[in-house]
Amino acid sequence: MYQTAAAHGKRVQALGGAKNHLVVMPDAHVEKSVEAIMGSAFGAAGERCLAGSVLVAVGESRPLLDALLRKVRNLRIGDGAAPGTEMGPLVTAEHRARVLGYIEKGVAEGAQLLVDGRERMRSDHGGCSAGYFMGPTVFDGVAPDMTIAREEIFGPVLSVIRVKDLDEAIALVNGSAFGNTTSIFTSDGKSAREYASRIEVGMVGVNVGVAAPMAFFPFSGWKNSFYGDLHAHGRDAVSFYTEQKVIMSRWF
Repeated sequence: MYQTAAAHGKRVQALGGAKNHLVVMPDAHVEKSVEAIMGSAFGAAGERCLAGSVLVAVGESRPLLDALLRKVRNLRIGDGAAPGTEMGPLVTAEHRARVLGYIEKGVAEGAQLLVDGRERMRSDHGGCSAGYFMGPTVFDGVAPDMTIAREEIFGPVLSVIRVKDLDEAIALVNGSAFGNTTSIFTSDGKSAREYASRIEVGMVGVNVGVAAPMAFFPFSGWKNSFYGDLHAHGRDAVSFYTEQKVIMSRWF
């Protein structure tokens, strides 16, 4: 779409794909971090461009994963309009089949399936029998070159990649073809500043699961997450729709 529009001399704002990383440092607040990760990875059944789909665990991660898995296994699935529901169905049968295909690829490529969302596809979901339901899925032992680590799944699938330090985490995230959003969870201001400064991503959160900017800031995807010269929202959006005029005058 971007190439076609540009070939006809049209200015374009084309929002592309995403593969968003959630980096968790050893000093992060475990309970608050898990709460944010759950909302980011499984809110809207993972069907949003700002969903966190890769959990980058830095250093010792056992307490974090134990707390996360307890939440994931108890996630309430059902009618999104019903009180207490935490995750609804996927949007279409075709899309659910696509997400299931990614789970199968993850298994085939050697990732460890900690929680298999396929097991909750046909169970009763708060009285809902109709709908394209599946449960949340968590993979561990994911390598950066695996399909589930590189491609946008757009579903409730979270991949865990373990790294030894912040430098390795930054290199991992910067190695992605996408640069839509990312977040770091830490209690250390130095780590947060270092990450925000060096990361090649347009929208950065600190202890925030979904770093969605308010409308008066640009929606700033980088790399394959955005094509164009001016971003959507904020001053960029106003500038995009503004044809500037310069008037040079001299009077005698």
